[in-house]
Amino acid sequence: MSARTPDRPPPALTRWEQRTEVPLLAASLVFLAGYAFRVLAPYDAGPWHDLSLALVGATWLLFVLDYALRLRLSGLGLRFVRVRWLDTLVLVLPLLRPLRMVQVYTAVQEKRDRPRLGLYARVISYAGMTAVLLGFSAALSVYHWEHGAPDASIRTFGDAVWWACATLTTVGYGDAVPVTAMGRIIAAGLMACGLALLGAVTGAFSSWLIQVFRREDEKEPPASG
Repeated sequence: MSARTPDRPPPALTRWEQRTEVPLLAASLVFLAGYAFRVLAPYDAGPWHDLSLALVGATWLLFVLDYALRLRLSGLGLRFVRVRWLDTLVLVLPLLRPLRMVQVYTAVQEKRDRPRLGLYARVISYAGMTAVLLGFSAALSVYHWEHGAPDASIRTFGDAVWWACATLTTVGYGDAVPVTAMGRIIAAGLMACGLALLGAVTGAFSSWLIQVFRREDEKEPPASG
């Protein structure tokens, strides 16, 4: 039996990832809903604030347990934190979980040796989904820190959504900008992730077009002399 290559995860870890990605994606949406309620709900919402806090805590605990099991199944020990840095990032920012689905489907696609056109479509769709979730969560976070700050230009959640759209698309009108330290940290992270997502979508779409044109050329009969 051939030894497992260092860059290929153990079969047990691969099976676990394939079985849990969709349920954990649903859990990340529950996490987002709980966080959104805590930020946007009126202060007199009473027990609903406690319920949303319980949802956020329970889903994050689920992500911690999943991370611990991945670490154990990987056989890497503490090197897992560095080698599988995306898993660590997802633990800190659960709304980036769609990026993990790209990893899993890439591994499945390569293992089954199927045409890769579907993979490019998945990369584009998951990156787009991640951009929407990331922009919404950034808008919530910036609104939470900014709306009560002195001289803030982001006073409503609508202002925060407009700011997130302008930042993700690298337009940067400058009419709504964060003024607090935490708001600027969130803005810097959104800029970096936005550029990465834009690069992923652009690269995947370009590769998809090249594959389509190549297949069309292969289908054409050779020209007669």
